[in-house]
Amino acid sequence: MVCRAAPHFGEEPCISGARGSGAVFFAGCNLRCVFCQNYEISRGEAGEPVSARGLRDIFLRLRDTGVHNINLVTPTHFSNVIAEALSGLDLGVPVVWNSSGYERVETLRGLEGLVQVYMPDFKYADPALAARYSAAPDYPEAALAAIKEMFRQTGPFQMDAEGILRRGVLIRHLILPGSPENSLRVIDAIEDHLPAGDILFSLMSQYTPMPGLEDYPELRRPVSATEYARCASYLDFSAIQNGYTQSPESAGEEMIPAFDGTGVK
Repeated sequence: MVCRAAPHFGEEPCISGARGSGAVFFAGCNLRCVFCQNYEISRGEAGEPVSARGLRDIFLRLRDTGVHNINLVTPTHFSNVIAEALSGLDLGVPVVWNSSGYERVETLRGLEGLVQVYMPDFKYADPALAARYSAAPDYPEAALAAIKEMFRQTGPFQMDAEGILRRGVLIRHLILPGSPENSLRVIDAIEDHLPAGDILFSLMSQYTPMPGLEDYPELRRPVSATEYARCASYLDFSAIQNGYTQSPESAGEEMIPAFDGTGVK
């Protein structure tokens, strides 16, 4: 089920570049966080059915628009069909696996050689927070194991002359309001368990409150400047050497695309 397939300019600079990222937004999600900014599609209530052959055609059409990569957004629950679509397909641009980080290592091994860039979230180092917001208390250990496997496949990140990521792992972490300690623990986990100098890390402060958070009053506000400053300062003194930060002004709905079926047929 695909909701949109079009050039997208809302990713990190090494993904979007000047010509955009060829983003294919899949419907549904295997995590379904209560605060998801793509809630319109993550709940699986939208999208058009597409076969493996249809996916191949979508990838090729997007590639031909001149995008820097093919960016598969929340793809995990369709991994078998995506692997079939990518098998034997020479796109000439990197394939980006843009996921929640909540994945089985066995699933990722089925993608080896088909995906050049992994862009997982590392949402939680706190199991209690993962349980409250995503009903997944095992998220920290699952995500860490998944990211280790991603790095095993890609090795250290590689950029081209345009500053576009051609291969490697870019870990994203969204600061949540009221939970800066979780963000600090995520940074610690990356330092302790991953080759911090060989991956990219994106510290995101774009959290935007979405509808349906009546039972989560702590999430009904943006990240404060104080919370952001604490996390950014901690990152500055960590062993993580390469990546991106956002300012709190990044919050808002401007970069959420219209999930209207563009590019699917």
